[in-house]
Amino acid sequence: MGAAYFYHLSEQPLEATLPGLLKKSLEAGWHVVVRGPDAARLDWLDARLWAGPEEGFLPHGRAGGAHDARQPILLTTGAERPNGAACLMAVDGAEVSEADCAALERVCILFDGNDPAAVDRARGQWKALTGAGIAAQYWNDTGGRWQKKAESGGTG
Repeated sequence: MGAAYFYHLSEQPLEATLPGLLKKSLEAGWHVVVRGPDAARLDWLDARLWAGPEEGFLPHGRAGGAHDARQPILLTTGAERPNGAACLMAVDGAEVSEADCAALERVCILFDGNDPAAVDRARGQWKALTGAGIAAQYWNDTGGRWQKKAESGGTG
């Protein structure tokens, strides 16, 4: 059973934070699914990832293509993982379940710390997942560096 990592984005927006986390996931040898609730927003993120620096290129695609299974990073609004992802990055309040955590090495929940509704949603996700026995960590980007602020050991 994997762990849930909550990333409270207070100083950097999603488009600045996501590439670094994706790079670390690929370095760990994981395929990744980025799940969001809004297709237009994922299209926007897709464009940002393509426009990134050449030396930091992150191979990725949008779900629904002919080569989904071969994509190291797949952006989707669904629960599918055709690329065999070991890591899920949930953005913009995307649903995350206990089953997701059980099936994956890591689930990352990235939320905008400047949006009270996003913070409330993340709190609810923390409570639901830790209540189900999922190990969890809460990280904040205070001072431009990630700092672990809380941890729950889980039972699984």
